[in-house]
Amino acid sequence: MNTSSRKVVSVGLLGCGTVGASFFRLMEESRAQILETTGAELSITKVAVKDKNKQRSVYIPPELICDDPMDVVGDDSIDIVVECIGGINPALELISASLEGKKSVVTANKELLARHWNQLHDKAAANKVQLFCEAAVGGAIPVVRALEVSLAGEKIRRVTGILNGTTNYILTKMSEESLAYEDALREAQDLGFAEADPTADVGGHDAASKLAILASTAFHSEVKADDVFCEGIEKVTAADMDFAKRSGYSIKLLAVAETLGPNDSDDLPTAAAGQKIAVRVYPAMVSLTHPLASVRLSFNACFLEGAASGELMLYGRGAGGLPTASAILGDVMTAVSCASPAISSALLKRAEIYPVGKLENKYYISLYVSDQSGVLAEVAEVFAKNKVSIRSMEQIGMFDEARLVFITHLANEDNMQRTLSELGSLTCVEKVGSFLRVYGDE
Repeated sequence: MNTSSRKVVSVGLLGCGTVGASFFRLMEESRAQILETTGAELSITKVAVKDKNKQRSVYIPPELICDDPMDVVGDDSIDIVVECIGGINPALELISASLEGKKSVVTANKELLARHWNQLHDKAAANKVQLFCEAAVGGAIPVVRALEVSLAGEKIRRVTGILNGTTNYILTKMSEESLAYEDALREAQDLGFAEADPTADVGGHDAASKLAILASTAFHSEVKADDVFCEGIEKVTAADMDFAKRSGYSIKLLAVAETLGPNDSDDLPTAAAGQKIAVRVYPAMVSLTHPLASVRLSFNACFLEGAASGELMLYGRGAGGLPTASAILGDVMTAVSCASPAISSALLKRAEIYPVGKLENKYYISLYVSDQSGVLAEVAEVFAKNKVSIRSMEQIGMFDEARLVFITHLANEDNMQRTLSELGSLTCVEKVGSFLRVYGDE
């Protein structure tokens, strides 16, 4: 390569925890490849950290380290800012200031983008710079780029993902090793997959933030994290796992986004006029015939359904320092190579959200009941009254341990919720046990 054609690009790094340190190491190790691919010599010239004296997993020359992130954001010599701080504040202020300072930004901050998509992309567009977020959704899985570039002309109908490695690890261990939920969670924490406070993961909130970003990208309409109906995995039991395995299912925390409403005859890559977007995260029994059922341990996957492309699935490491750093580096190299703002820099019309209560699903329900005559008739009457058709029923145990397990045909969500409420008020029902949606066995 003719060295005279090289351009020098300066990168500022905000945060040097697990992801930031991995990015620093990966970029240093990839200098030759970056130069060969982009014709640019990338150099990290400043790294903002909380504690300058803290020991780190990667060596950073002391002259690069500062403890004021505004020293990075306000440095006119820096071309690209990489944000690895996480959370809303001060990340929102720092990214906004970077964009206003004519710096492109690469971020792994799913929580921030899921709540301030248009605000940040507005600043990027107004200042003619770029905002990239591949690492915010699926670690090393290039799903955002696939939607923005490879499938830019596609009309995406549905996005279904396993977007949280912690919950997938826990559910895999519960299924394959018959661990109780608490034991599987403890193991995930011991291995570093789960935080000391795992609420964001096991409660589904992490997946909801990622789904909001994917839905916004896939359907070209702004979807926020608060739009996403969210249930976690805390109530999944060993009994549910046993039934799922015997019946040809695997229990997964699914993140699902799809367009619903009037069909549109054109093939533009956007929600059709009058269509709404349904977004939800919940544990579901996934048919073993569906590709997502085979995604194990801490791996993630995203299953895309397009009008012309049909079904596609991307699979890989969805978290961790190096996988996330790989996605960040890819975005940095794209930012260097692109002469114009990325597709994602466009402002999006606010999405119309389809009510979850109007959706139709198949359902799994378990009831703890008194072992006496007439129980099944009383229970069946409640299902029939609310227009929920029973596909199969099994009694497990006897006497004080009797449990009825049902799988329904397709039923309206609101009708199903009324059914659960009325079942819980029956004197013959000691308690409503588990309730899961059933996915992928159409």
